[in-house]
Amino acid sequence: MDERYDIVLYGASGFVGRQTVAYLARHGDGLRWALAGRSRERLEATRAAAGAGAEQAGILVADAHDPAALATLAAQARVVLNTAGPFALYGSDLVAACVRQGTHYVDITGETPWVRGLIDRHDAEARASGARIVPCCGFDSVPSDLGAWWLAREIRQRFGESCVEVTAAFSMRGGFNGGTVASMLNLMASDQATALGNPFLLNPEGTAPGDKAPHRDPVGPRRHPDFRAWLGPFLMGPVNTRVVRRSAALLRARGDHTYGDNLVYQEYLRTGRGIGGAVKAGVLSASMGAAGLLMHWAAGRRLVARFLPAPGEGPTEQQMDRGGFRCDLVGRSRSGLVLRARVAAKGDPGNRATTVFVCESALALVRNADLLPPDGGVLTPATAFGEVLVRRLHAAGVTLAVLSG
Repeated sequence: MDERYDIVLYGASGFVGRQTVAYLARHGDGLRWALAGRSRERLEATRAAAGAGAEQAGILVADAHDPAALATLAAQARVVLNTAGPFALYGSDLVAACVRQGTHYVDITGETPWVRGLIDRHDAEARASGARIVPCCGFDSVPSDLGAWWLAREIRQRFGESCVEVTAAFSMRGGFNGGTVASMLNLMASDQATALGNPFLLNPEGTAPGDKAPHRDPVGPRRHPDFRAWLGPFLMGPVNTRVVRRSAALLRARGDHTYGDNLVYQEYLRTGRGIGGAVKAGVLSASMGAAGLLMHWAAGRRLVARFLPAPGEGPTEQQMDRGGFRCDLVGRSRSGLVLRARVAAKGDPGNRATTVFVCESALALVRNADLLPPDGGVLTPATAFGEVLVRRLHAAGVTLAVLSG
């Protein structure tokens, strides 16, 4: 009999961590699961706050920089779900332990340079051990990655052609939590920041096209005919686009022609129609450019940190309940045939929706393992979970629908 925990939640006492504990307490019937982190006292308080559904959850104490303790933790888990950021500071030894133990791993990072390091260090070993290492399973980047893949698959099935272009436009309402802010500031303060501009940062070697112009990140406003609206740069775009492009390359390596060669994928934030939308798109573009410059300096990062939540803090329950997002996608086949899709959910995207995405990803590895692609390695949500996660998200109340052309 396998005595391992089905899921171990690492960083369980943090802001998003507490929400994952509450989610499993409601949806984890029959699971053997545990809370993990560096403070037993805080973990026990988190378990108690989650109510009766968490009473039987175990407690595992392990510091993020104690390889021996992390090895013991990974050996006791089938799946590790990690919410402890910044991941570049606190996630590397945990991933290494999971790879060595053949333990599956999911997290909510958007730190693409750190993910690049995981690919370089662990992809081959994870393939050999069978460990599925799946970063970016939160709002970064499940809606983008799964939405684009689902739309491309429908194009392939309906039209008999590969999808060569997908454009996504987000509308959203929500707030930041302190862990996300800390990850962003740490990334900008590190030598990894220079890698952010590479549109193919996460691609396997030799899969980036020679002409990168169509793939560069948008920096200014535009009125997009597919959406009949003004669009501006999307803060999460430089994360999500890299994940989608990695998915396309990994699928082609499997012999899957859902995406055509040299997929063009871009995403934006929808700002509205008419002159109001144009003004908002212009202000958004200028503000993001100014913020990017500001955070290149230590003084600018300190200024930003003063006005945003600290680690462990975030929106109130009421604020998170009022939040939500919608991602509209337009895809084109090789001959120009068009199909549309939508991914949407109620609840703050970076907190409520992120919790659903990452918990359902972990549950897919436990409850639907026999239906998942068999590949180990450093994967993406689409390549690790595919239709299994689509179905799980539908059941959890997330909209993921193909619309008209």
